[in-house]
Amino acid sequence: MQSSHSSTTYGGAGAAPVTAPHSGARNINARDAHISPGEIAVGVVIGRASEYFDFFVYAIASVLVFPAVFFPWADRLEGTLYSFTIFAFAFIARPLGTVIFMAIQQRFSREIKLTIALFLLGTATVTISFLPTYAQIGSTSIVLLALMRIAQGVAQGGSWDGLPSLLALNAPEHKRGWYAMLGQLAAPLGFLIAAGLFAYLLDNLQTDDFLVWGWRFPFFVAFAINVVALFARLRLVSTTEYSHLLDSHELDPAPVGELVSKQGSNIVIGALAALASYALFHLVTVFPLSWIQLYDT
Repeated sequence: MQSSHSSTTYGGAGAAPVTAPHSGARNINARDAHISPGEIAVGVVIGRASEYFDFFVYAIASVLVFPAVFFPWADRLEGTLYSFTIFAFAFIARPLGTVIFMAIQQRFSREIKLTIALFLLGTATVTISFLPTYAQIGSTSIVLLALMRIAQGVAQGGSWDGLPSLLALNAPEHKRGWYAMLGQLAAPLGFLIAAGLFAYLLDNLQTDDFLVWGWRFPFFVAFAINVVALFARLRLVSTTEYSHLLDSHELDPAPVGELVSKQGSNIVIGALAALASYALFHLVTVFPLSWIQLYDT
């Protein structure tokens, strides 16, 4: 008698193909979804604005707060110069962060790299808000402030995600320039939010209250914005479009030796052009505030 139970063969011609599971449901959903240029633009603006907000919160605090809180033994001019010296540490540390996080991305993934970079940025920023003052622990507070500033710079160097390139490559041809410039709007947007927040606190708090606890509040806000930016950017770097551009090597980093040998002069020109732009921007935004603080108050 023939058995009523028929055997089932898996992997045959009529069977559904078996695929290896992705690393998580988030990646499956993200890669299957199409992200429009408008959504990429929102992610780019949020991500860049959060980074520049962190930087400008520190820059404004370097003028209004840190000379009195961390350098009370110096006169106002010297204290401001010391504050600006620590402010510059982040710019020096940023290339180091790029090298470190490039290695992390190559070993693990771009999502892990971005998560670690933004977590480090947020942690360093919120730690500054908890730092004891010079009156409480002496020069140790200055050392801790400098370390957190270096950590911010390292994180900034690792937080580059290629999203502005993704936005430019996915923008409609007749609007590509308009979409590509949106990332540049993040710097003034971050500055305006940071300046507005400090202006509100200065206008509504007594000077003693502001120097004791009021200045710490913007750093808490920066941490909250970083959390929002993290999820917005992770969603985008996991999209099909981003993966396709990486697979086709349009966003694939070249070996350092090959890059320097073929594009060395362009790298130097691009770096110096960006340096001039950043110097001019900070000269217009941060320096006038320090001049007013030193000579008109």
